[in-house]
Amino acid sequence: MALQIVFFSIFFFVSFTIAQGVRTLNVRNYGAIADGRTDNKKAFLRAWNDACYQNGGSIVYIPKGVYMVGSVEFAGPCRGPIMFLISGDLKAPNGGPYSNVEKWIGFQHVNNLIVKGGGTLDGQGPSAWPYNKCQKTNNCDPLPISIKFDFVTNSRIESIRSVNSKNVHLAIYGCNNVNVSKVDLLAPADSPNTDGIKISRSADIRITNSRIRTGDDCIAIISGSSNIDVSYVYCGPGHGISIGSLGKYKNEENVNGVTVRKCTLNGTDNGVRIKSWESPYAITASKFLFQDIFMENVRNPIIVDQTYCPHSPCNQETASHVQIQDVTYRNVWGTSSSQVAVSFECSKKFPCKNIVMTDVNLASVGGEGPLKSSCSYVKGRSFGRQNPPPCF
Repeated sequence: MALQIVFFSIFFFVSFTIAQGVRTLNVRNYGAIADGRTDNKKAFLRAWNDACYQNGGSIVYIPKGVYMVGSVEFAGPCRGPIMFLISGDLKAPNGGPYSNVEKWIGFQHVNNLIVKGGGTLDGQGPSAWPYNKCQKTNNCDPLPISIKFDFVTNSRIESIRSVNSKNVHLAIYGCNNVNVSKVDLLAPADSPNTDGIKISRSADIRITNSRIRTGDDCIAIISGSSNIDVSYVYCGPGHGISIGSLGKYKNEENVNGVTVRKCTLNGTDNGVRIKSWESPYAITASKFLFQDIFMENVRNPIIVDQTYCPHSPCNQETASHVQIQDVTYRNVWGTSSSQVAVSFECSKKFPCKNIVMTDVNLASVGGEGPLKSSCSYVKGRSFGRQNPPPCF
């Protein structure tokens, strides 16, 4: 698999850059105006459609300047590979509330896509966050995701900067074989529901060399995801790197094969977290590796929470039916801002099993007092140095 991925990346790059007939479509030639006020949705779509319907490779080019863009979907399938090159800054519409607007910028059903550039996606979040009711109730209209990829395959997302997203910065749904690298995602620590990257029902996704500072999970990996690799990511502020939440909805799918390695978490509410709801919906979450993780001033460095419920009403009549198993923590070190640095609050009906901890070395911020581990309904083993002392 790794050899195939490397081959694909080299082949895609070489093919795109030397292919005959590659055409550059400048959105200004389609009527785009870089004044920060005019809605350029139609101009962008005209350039995209010409690129999509052309045989061979195309580059949709957004030159420097500030472009306001309304909610827009760039749809395929297309006849050839496309590079969406963002050198300018894109600005979302102000305000809210929003109804039936899932995303600000979307790419759908595209193969061989590159989205890159040096520009910034400005979600104008501060103008919309007061309309976010989803932190307090399930009966709410979510604000738009800044950029979403649906059913995109064999593609790359790189050198993108997103600031002040109204909701999630970057979402990946139903995708396969996508590389995300050198992205910079930024929102205030108190901005609501501004997950950095959210992945669902996708396979073979790689995230690397990125910086995420936001108000919710830096990375959230949810239902139906498999073969996800996260490396060299800096996270903080934020809620950490999470698998879940899981088990909230009836038709969720298993999550398996997640590796998080060589990452730094600084000042986050959580470190590496697995979370599920107390519900009757059964899935399996398995084959996770957290390795070479550095924590600095993290509130809950290692946490499994199978009683997750961020706001009422909470269903506490049934235990979580998410089976968590085959999880390894290896070489995790740094400082904890909470006394309980390792917490496994697993399901009493489906206890966590085959949890392995090797060389976990956490100290209290400022060296104040010994740290603790807390365990409920978990079966595991530990090896090497363990601080705090393990509870299984």
